[in-house]
Amino acid sequence: MINIGITGQAGFIGTHLYNFLGLQQGITRIPFRDEYFENSDHLEKFVAQCDVIVHLAALNRHSEPDLLYRTNIELVQKLITTMEKLNVRPHVLMSSSTQEERDNVYGRSKKEGRELFVNWSERNHTGFTGLIIPNVYGPFGRPFYNSVVSTFSYQLTHNETPKIETDAELNLIYIDQLLKEIYRVIDQKIYQPVYPVPYQDSARVTDILAILTRFKTDYLENKILPDLSSRFETSLFNTFRNYIEPDFYPVKYTEHQDERGSFVEVVKTGSGGQFSFSTTKPGITRGNHFHTRKVERFSVIKGEAVIRLRRIGTAEIIEYHLSGNEPSFVDIPVWHTHNITNVGESELLTLFWINEFFDPNDPDTFYEIVE
Repeated sequence: MINIGITGQAGFIGTHLYNFLGLQQGITRIPFRDEYFENSDHLEKFVAQCDVIVHLAALNRHSEPDLLYRTNIELVQKLITTMEKLNVRPHVLMSSSTQEERDNVYGRSKKEGRELFVNWSERNHTGFTGLIIPNVYGPFGRPFYNSVVSTFSYQLTHNETPKIETDAELNLIYIDQLLKEIYRVIDQKIYQPVYPVPYQDSARVTDILAILTRFKTDYLENKILPDLSSRFETSLFNTFRNYIEPDFYPVKYTEHQDERGSFVEVVKTGSGGQFSFSTTKPGITRGNHFHTRKVERFSVIKGEAVIRLRRIGTAEIIEYHLSGNEPSFVDIPVWHTHNITNVGESELLTLFWINEFFDPNDPDTFYEIVE
């Protein structure tokens, strides 16, 4: 069993990494709160329990550059002081970025912080890995702070107009791939003062905005699921739809009626995927699981249902009431455990669409009760 702690656990990468590690075997997560840096007793107790520390805590932006620099250096120094006081030698991984190559305060603070850890590891004959991370994006990122993808996605889903300041070529990595890379470094005990994390994709800012704008037109306005045959565009789409407000759902279908009965278009999509349906008896609940990459649609065709969603690591539950009298759908966001309950008196008929076939060797389905 490996005990892993994450400074900056509540941040964008930290939240994802904490949840990801919870799905792995042989790992105990040591909880961290930002205020531990201001309380030596709490910091010592945290450090003493860790076999591995992933140091993510840092300021990315601040109106006072000197405060940003000083804060990032002090966080590193407090960790080093505590580890040397306790005479412990965990494997430390520190997140840095390609900003190290640029002459700015943030880049200097990350480079000098990393060098402090390198000196500590050499003095104490222990392992350190300095992660140089490319532009990372994904769900739950803070707009105007973590990523241009988050910023554009938020603006487009809130009827704001994005503006491009610099049409740069960005080397990008999706959050899921970054988590796998961090886990690999821990699992294989890769110690490197400078460890460049490989990027997945390269795209200009204008190209990213064009794709996200297409998502707004196709998905939000015309209710068409985009072509998800590209891994890159699926990752962008899962990021984009994270910023859609919950009251967008349930979306009612357009029902066409004539003397023969009715006709409803259920899914318009630019890619294939898998369709399935279920019948559910009154009072029965299905689901209580979540996905980390799949795009999934629940469509209630007949009966009365309640769909419940809860983002992993949070307590708030979102509820949607759907009725076959007004057929509608809800698309399930990634990292949200969900279920569907038949709350009517008759059989519930639900149609499901998912963007990939079920693979028993890689099901991307994790059990957790919504409650």
